[in-house]
Amino acid sequence: MISRRLLMASAGAAALQACARTPAPEVSRTATPAVTPPAPVPAAYGAITDEPFPIPAIQPGVVDPRLFRQVVASPRPDMEEGSILVDPDAAYLWLMQEDGNALRYGVSVGAAGFGWWGEAKLQYKRKWPRWTPPDEMVERRPEFEPYSIANGGMPGGPDNPLGARAHYLFQNGEDTLYRIHGACEPAYLGKAVSSGCIRMLDHDAIDLYERVRDGVRVVVLPSLMPDPLKTIY
Repeated sequence: MISRRLLMASAGAAALQACARTPAPEVSRTATPAVTPPAPVPAAYGAITDEPFPIPAIQPGVVDPRLFRQVVASPRPDMEEGSILVDPDAAYLWLMQEDGNALRYGVSVGAAGFGWWGEAKLQYKRKWPRWTPPDEMVERRPEFEPYSIANGGMPGGPDNPLGARAHYLFQNGEDTLYRIHGACEPAYLGKAVSSGCIRMLDHDAIDLYERVRDGVRVVVLPSLMPDPLKTIY
């Protein structure tokens, strides 16, 4: 026979067991960091297939979004519509518009010892231009000898350092030997990497070619940076 004392003790134990919390499963305290997807690439930088040579699309995450072309307020409202301003330290080229705005492009510019600055005239422009490295460049880089002026240069094409378009800068009627041109590898946009020329993505070089006129003024500001980022050639 179960005594009243035993029955009450059993009931109390059951109540305590029912109120006990079930141990929670162990949770790792090492949080997985959130991955931010790269900014989308504007549609204007997709693959170009209607040129003599195909131009591949710019892949997400390669180009700093600030360097994609965009309309901004003109940094020099005093400059005439159609003229060009280049700031090598900011890695920007502005094409001035008549409404106080400018179309801004990202560029790469001359590395240490090769930068050029001053005022020039865009004498003429060419599609898929021939590249003829000056003799002083051939002297530095003998592997360019097959493309020297004496040998007729390199025909236009996807391996040509001038890319899809080139704009030729003259000063007082003489060729400065500096160009605004395409063929900038996306990973190097915004960096000081060239032999002095102003390099753009081929997409932007083509866009500039369609908008700019022969004979316009081009102003390239002097660089104030003591140590450009990287030298390729």
